[in-house]
Amino acid sequence: MFAMVVSAVSASDADVDTITSLYKEMCRAMIAKDIEAMDRIHGDDFILVHMTGSRMNKLEYLEAVKDGTLNYYSADHDEIRVIVDGDNAVLRGRSKVNAAVYGGSCRTWRLQQYMRLKKTEGEWRFTYSQASTY
Repeated sequence: MFAMVVSAVSASDADVDTITSLYKEMCRAMIAKDIEAMDRIHGDDFILVHMTGSRMNKLEYLEAVKDGTLNYYSADHDEIRVIVDGDNAVLRGRSKVNAAVYGGSCRTWRLQQYMRLKKTEGEWRFTYSQASTY
């Protein structure tokens, strides 16, 4: 089941649609290990906070996907919520993600990503992501 709930402060439908598509593109890029797409989607100041509380900057995150420290195999989206406020936005994505990370076995996680985005020069980029389960 997929549900999108929009709670927007002067947001255009186009921004909400763009951000929702960007989240799905990010998931596809992680699965495909498409580092070029991931680099484009994430801002240079991007920070990822894992469920463990450990933090990775953008370069560390991209390298971890590239070298197989983080392996993603599929993502089925249950819910995507977007709130837009001018050139800033937050997204909460709830997805069932099949992954193997840090040498562990492959399993399906009910992963919730709380993400912040910034629009710069007309382009939305992820700047922060905090993962938890739901």
